[in-house]
Amino acid sequence: MKSEAKTKRKEREQAERMKCQQKEMRKAALATQFKEWTADVNGRIPVALIQSALRIFLDVCASMPVDTRKAYERKLEITDMWGENVNADGFIEYVHSYTENFPNDAFQEVLKHLGQCAADFQESIKHNTCRQMFIDLFLHCDRGQVGVLDRPQILDLLEQFYERSSVCARRRFCNPKEWPIVELQEVGLEDLWGGLEDQQGYEEPGEGLFYSQAEISERDVSAREAAADDRAGSDGMSIIDRGRLEQMDVSETETGGIPTEENQAAESGGAEDAVAAEAMKEPPAGEEGFRRQHSTWSGQQTSSGTAVQDKAHLQEPAEDLHNTMAGIESRSAPRAGSAFDGSCLNLPRFVQLMETFLGEGMALPAVEGLIGFIREEYKQTEEEKVKQLEKAHHSSRLTRRELLLEALFEKWDINASGFLEMKEVEAALSAFKEGMEKEAVRMAKNHFCSRYPQLGRVGKLSPKAFQAFLELVASELTGDEDEVIDNIVEFLTTRVERSHTECLQSLARRRWLHSIQQAAERSGARMEPVYDAVLKALLKDAEAHGDNKKISAYIALLEENQLSPERGQTLLRYVTCTTDDAPYVLNQILYRDRKGVSFAAVEEEKPIHVPRVQLHGNIHFWNQDRPAEQRRGSFLVLPLQDAHWRVFGTLGLDTLRDPSEKTIFLTHEISFYQGVSHAFSKAYHHVCALGSVLQMALTALDWLYHRVPSIHTVSTYLVEPGNDQTCDYALRRMATTDSTGQKEIHTSPVLLLRKENLFRDYLFKCTDCSEVVHSSVCGEQHIAVPLRDLSGRALGLFDISIGHHQALPPHERKDLQRMLKMAQAACSEILKMPSEETEASRVLDAEHRNVRHAGILFHRFMLQDLRERIQKLNAESFAEIKSCEDPPALVHNIMKAVLLLLHPEWEGTEKTEKWNQCILQFDDDLIQEMYCFDPTAASVHVPAEMVQDCINGAPQAAAWPRGSTTARLLELWAHTCLCLAQLAESMQSNTAPSCSAAHSNASCQTPVCSPSPSVPHIGRLFHN
Repeated sequence: MKSEAKTKRKEREQAERMKCQQKEMRKAALATQFKEWTADVNGRIPVALIQSALRIFLDVCASMPVDTRKAYERKLEITDMWGENVNADGFIEYVHSYTENFPNDAFQEVLKHLGQCAADFQESIKHNTCRQMFIDLFLHCDRGQVGVLDRPQILDLLEQFYERSSVCARRRFCNPKEWPIVELQEVGLEDLWGGLEDQQGYEEPGEGLFYSQAEISERDVSAREAAADDRAGSDGMSIIDRGRLEQMDVSETETGGIPTEENQAAESGGAEDAVAAEAMKEPPAGEEGFRRQHSTWSGQQTSSGTAVQDKAHLQEPAEDLHNTMAGIESRSAPRAGSAFDGSCLNLPRFVQLMETFLGEGMALPAVEGLIGFIREEYKQTEEEKVKQLEKAHHSSRLTRRELLLEALFEKWDINASGFLEMKEVEAALSAFKEGMEKEAVRMAKNHFCSRYPQLGRVGKLSPKAFQAFLELVASELTGDEDEVIDNIVEFLTTRVERSHTECLQSLARRRWLHSIQQAAERSGARMEPVYDAVLKALLKDAEAHGDNKKISAYIALLEENQLSPERGQTLLRYVTCTTDDAPYVLNQILYRDRKGVSFAAVEEEKPIHVPRVQLHGNIHFWNQDRPAEQRRGSFLVLPLQDAHWRVFGTLGLDTLRDPSEKTIFLTHEISFYQGVSHAFSKAYHHVCALGSVLQMALTALDWLYHRVPSIHTVSTYLVEPGNDQTCDYALRRMATTDSTGQKEIHTSPVLLLRKENLFRDYLFKCTDCSEVVHSSVCGEQHIAVPLRDLSGRALGLFDISIGHHQALPPHERKDLQRMLKMAQAACSEILKMPSEETEASRVLDAEHRNVRHAGILFHRFMLQDLRERIQKLNAESFAEIKSCEDPPALVHNIMKAVLLLLHPEWEGTEKTEKWNQCILQFDDDLIQEMYCFDPTAASVHVPAEMVQDCINGAPQAAAWPRGSTTARLLELWAHTCLCLAQLAESMQSNTAPSCSAAHSNASCQTPVCSPSPSVPHIGRLFHN
């Protein structure tokens, strides 16, 4: 036994010695690795930098054991060292604390990964010095201090510089006539759908991206020297030295990479259109020093053009309106990034454009040459300066007017109901100028009702409709429009008096309503946070402003009744309710043939209040166990209406759980509940739109994956705003698609914050600028592409990794461009659906038959583009194909697929099977048939299996022979038609409830629920 114990002791001692040796060896390796980082003058680097490198390691190391990964993730989530810097010893201990339990192979992966991150960091320092030079260039060109430069002129100068550069230099530049310099919407149809010949002679770009002096023209060299002398005289430092000195300056205020003084100068002149005054704000203190060099811009930008105000021509609003305006601004979170504008470039977008043009490996000589050329050639006449300033001031005035009228709306809408009665506003305006402008008000109302017939029918004004109505009134009056608006606002302000108590009550209610919209914007396309916010708002108001009533609340959504059609065309499904009522109400279905008043509220499109349910006789009680003597209280049901006032559900409340006698809902409470229903409608349709965008994005990636094999992975993100004006936005990773097309829909989507993901700053640059960004991260090339909302800002983005390829081959690049163009078009169309100002278009028959058509939008836009291209086909287009007596089987099969789509009755006939007969069918009449063909029409029968068999053999674009442009076009058309036909068929049989706003008005009647609703419930709005 002694011998055995001694042996075990020796084994333990040996294991301990080996563990200590391994620990020392690892620390020595980390000490060596630390030298690869560029430290500050004190030999320190930020903890935020190390943390970001360790965080991104999870994405590049897929072989880590699950238990080790989970422990690693937990440690990453817990850190209290933001803003601190560490020396070599601190670096070693910090990294070792995360990796001490890693096996040797995983630790070696960490060392390799940290080395790549260190190299990326050093490269970012070089990029930042160039970025600073571009900022100086922008400020030099913006002599009028407007805050924007002329985009067409800058693009023209880039084109000139490109043409004057050597052939070798051009290979490294991005062609200014092509995407991403030029927007996909600006690319011509021929360029996007042209031939395949551009793939010939393609070579993968090499690693060497730095230029020699010989590669730059003599003119550019002289300009570069002049620019260098000018800059050296100002600070006396070389470019790299200056970058290294500034890189760790953690005490300097960060403005997203823009020095404070220059940032203020860029702001002072104003801005233009949607990008007016998009100045950078200070982010929270902490890792500013590194982020000043590593990230591009802070996401904290002013939400509108309020910085540029021509105050000499504007009256200051009354004090109470001024306070309301301040409250509105404080509630709204800053909008993420800049809006795209085809006519101008603000500072962030200009800098990104320069970086994109020069490419990932920006060489200092090329940078200085380009800067010198633009400094010399960018011209702007006094007339153009004045025009830009006027446009910026006009944008600022419109922004200020919108804020002013919203404040006036809130003053009138004291109970936060979300709308005003048109007849009340009209009556007040009729007294304007002692009734002298009655005719102008009447004319304005007529114009308003003809322009917005639905709003004229319901007689209600939302905040946007209220603004439109007052602007129409102002247009009917004489004088300067801004002055007239100010006079109307001043007059209407005096028409209502609010007590201090009323104002405080209104302020609290608006905060609760705003929390509902915030929940939708940060929901990750899930309804649960929205339901939770609605119930909290109702319960808080009942406690604070409803004499502490104990209420039950529930939401029911209209659906087509496919379960029991004999019981009515539609039904109401209860999707959420207060917690105590969940056992009785949640997921219950209310049919038309049951008792109740809910369907009456839907049909009449107005709230129904039952003060005493025990006396009504037509109330449906979900809790049948409740004794009759306890079935006392009030019941209120409100219709849920979309932006076009179409009913899609109900919001119900009751007081059956309240034991007190006074349980009747008062007028101010009912008005607020109407505001809650409007807020919920807006939030609901926002979440539905996000779900539809994600569904469309996944459809687009399905189309892409087998056409672009160079793509390794694609991550799809949604942009989520910060909590308030002090918080930066975040990116939520919703789905990941690999090179085989396999999709992972993340059930718990990861939220990326800028400060925690310094090595993913290209994603935030893409969002900040709403532009395409190319970046190399840990040895892999990434392309970040924004999906823009209707204002031009980034709503989401694709993070496309092409691995170690320096660029995509031309044919794959073309397919990627096609996919991105259609995805953006479909995204814009989806976002129009819930808008009260725009109406989505419906082109295909399936879109008229099924409101949930986000899945087919991508292919519909693809078909529309293909139709335009097909319409240009003629006899010459088929000449080469017709000349073949014995064509390749692939070409014959594609022609056959086209004919079977148009004429399925020709299956097995000579018209499809015999080549000489098949080719004769392709004449002008058939081309017209192809142009008009709707594969989703109810009268069309698509032989899907036969068409699929015909086009299955179609190769990737690289394998198509020269001269096969027409055959390739026909194959794309056939494939798109087949996808649309299959989607339409699946939609027809889909029984899932609709998330669209387009519900029928003539749909329902709902019974009263006594024991109210329950907990938030509903799954994701998109599926794999």
